[in-house]
Amino acid sequence: MPTAVPPTSSSSETHTDLLPGVVRVDRNPADRRRDTVAERGRPGPRTAFRPDIEGLRGLAVLSVLAFHSAVPGLTGGYVGVDVFFVISGFLITGLLVGRPLGLGDFAARRARRILPAAATVLVATAAAGGALLDPLRGTDLARDLIAAAGQFANWRFVGEQTDYLAAGRDPSPLQHFWSLAVENQFYLLWGVLLLGLARCLHGRRRTIAITTATLAVGGLSLALCLRWTATSAPLAYFSTGSRLWEFAAGACAALAGPALAARAERRPVRRTLRVLGWGGLAAVLAPVVLYDRTTPFPGTAALLPVLGAAAVLLAGHGPLGAADAGRGPLDAGRLLAARPLRAAGRLSYAWYLWHWPVLTIAQARYGALPWTTLLALTAASALPAWLTLRLVEQPLRYGSSPAPRRGLAVGASALVIPLIAALTLGGGTVRALGDPSAAPVAAPAGAVDGPGLLAPGGRVLALTPPLARAREDFPPGQGCEIPLNADRSPRCLFGAESGSDRIVLLGDSHAGQWISAALALAEQRHWGLEVLVKPGCPLATLTVRNDVLGRTFEECDRWRENTLTRLASGPAPRLVLMAGLNRYGGPQERAEGWTRTLDRLTALGVPLAYLGDTPMPGKDIPTCLAASDGRSDACAFPRDTAFEPDPLLDGGLAARYGVRTLDLGPLLCPGTGPSCPAVLEGVVLYRDTGHITDTLARVLAPRLDKGLLGAATGPGAAVPASASVPPGASGAPSASVPASASGAPGPAQP
Repeated sequence: MPTAVPPTSSSSETHTDLLPGVVRVDRNPADRRRDTVAERGRPGPRTAFRPDIEGLRGLAVLSVLAFHSAVPGLTGGYVGVDVFFVISGFLITGLLVGRPLGLGDFAARRARRILPAAATVLVATAAAGGALLDPLRGTDLARDLIAAAGQFANWRFVGEQTDYLAAGRDPSPLQHFWSLAVENQFYLLWGVLLLGLARCLHGRRRTIAITTATLAVGGLSLALCLRWTATSAPLAYFSTGSRLWEFAAGACAALAGPALAARAERRPVRRTLRVLGWGGLAAVLAPVVLYDRTTPFPGTAALLPVLGAAAVLLAGHGPLGAADAGRGPLDAGRLLAARPLRAAGRLSYAWYLWHWPVLTIAQARYGALPWTTLLALTAASALPAWLTLRLVEQPLRYGSSPAPRRGLAVGASALVIPLIAALTLGGGTVRALGDPSAAPVAAPAGAVDGPGLLAPGGRVLALTPPLARAREDFPPGQGCEIPLNADRSPRCLFGAESGSDRIVLLGDSHAGQWISAALALAEQRHWGLEVLVKPGCPLATLTVRNDVLGRTFEECDRWRENTLTRLASGPAPRLVLMAGLNRYGGPQERAEGWTRTLDRLTALGVPLAYLGDTPMPGKDIPTCLAASDGRSDACAFPRDTAFEPDPLLDGGLAARYGVRTLDLGPLLCPGTGPSCPAVLEGVVLYRDTGHITDTLARVLAPRLDKGLLGAATGPGAAVPASASVPPGASGAPSASVPASASGAPGPAQP
């Protein structure tokens, strides 16, 4: 799936104590080199250092760094995440199977290896975020710090990515910690499972049980991955359940290792393993250049890099291994054992942790940067990564007492210190933003009409809603908006229970943003309000394909059909109020799609009304206002990108089908200048990059009443599109205002 910027991972293990014939480390590097020399030339299973694994890690991290730096041609570098997961499964399984450990000892080893470097980066990111980011981003960062320190960052990002209300926010400087959380959750599960089996079973029974458990967990996880990639891409990408199969692939390579090592001296086996190594390396490299953001991921696309990485690890039991890496014909092992790749592999964990905060904070501060600058920043992040490796990772890993209690104490400190930093940062941002508990106050109904609430220079004396709440200024009844993979709306009725005395609000999330205004219209007449909305799905009959997620949303077509059938079979409402994002497809596609939908709706014989789409800022308005210290003029956005040609407002469809229309675009983007405001008369207009605040919806409720319900609207009495409220009457704009009026752009290319 990759999301807007697919997060990445680093394995938390460079070396560890493993099965005979795999790797034996978790010791001082000098001792490791002596062991390697001593082992060379010995027949049978060996316990030598595997430079190919270190090189494979280097290759994976360089792929990830290149992708995040937007290097041309390396559009699939995010598969380095999957390679890291396979390596981790391989190493940890070898450790747990090859050497008896207590659970406390295992947890202490992982804590000493993983948490100190992560805590260093978390504290540094908190300090940099507090100094360089605006208060709203600082608030988000504080929450992310808590999730990252608590090892549940992946579930925080699952919640954010599946919630359309959070759309349009910049990526978190700690978004990459999702993969570290997945790894730690895997370590906990795998440690309990394998150590439990090792304690209860022995010999062949233990081997069979561990192999069976590995295959079962891997198979179930792969099934979840395939299902969720098709139905809930963020869940598939970030969740532990959909990633366990990648660790299991590495675990299978570790479990098969001893049998291969015993046969590695046979010439046919050596040839087979050499071919396996080259084939696996090709399978790892191919997606780096063949995949891109449109590739549905992980899903079946992840099979290629995962199986490739497992093949490379498996081939290392023959000519790819340490004892033979420098001799014989050229093979993948000698390539991976090259010094530059090994150097990147040694630095990979710390470099991965540092590079993403550097990139995201720089772009949050200075805007979008060219790939050459991003690459330079990524290269520069190697310096703090090297310092972290030398001053934090290695001293705490090799220099402290091996007693489990010492390791657990180090881990506990590495959890508590970032939490303190998060609370400190969060307290500072709350003070900067003001009281977040203050409820939004609706401005007077005519407040958006004239000057009077703005101080000279464009500084807003008071913002409504306050910036601390603007992002969460949602309409009521959020359970009405169904998720992307659903195709039926629940019963969502406000107010009167009568089947016919109701308004039906119909459309996507840009219809859902008007719930409060529509509810005010209904309550004034003692009617009910039925909400039938599905985010991301147009009411116009056209199929939506998301190139970022790489799939067609057939759920939208099913939801639209189910909804129209539901309306046709139930009691007729007083009014069907349509609204939605006017950005699906091109102008001609939208016109044809609306024609097909209006044919169905007019057959209901009820009044139809259409609310034109609001201007599209294209940037996170609350964040912009927080960064500009409340200067409303600093967050204006271009008028020529704020609107798209609308077939109901501009193309005559409304008149043909008798639809009453109201365009509030000229009101929200007044005048004839080149830009549209983000704030009008103290009211923050947008809660993100495209949805209006609920405060604005309530402010504009009287205008909807005048523009859409100014005439009688009994069942079956459609109001012609030509009926309108005279401009200026009671402050209401014309009920049918073309998009080109009042300075709004006319038809243009999308």
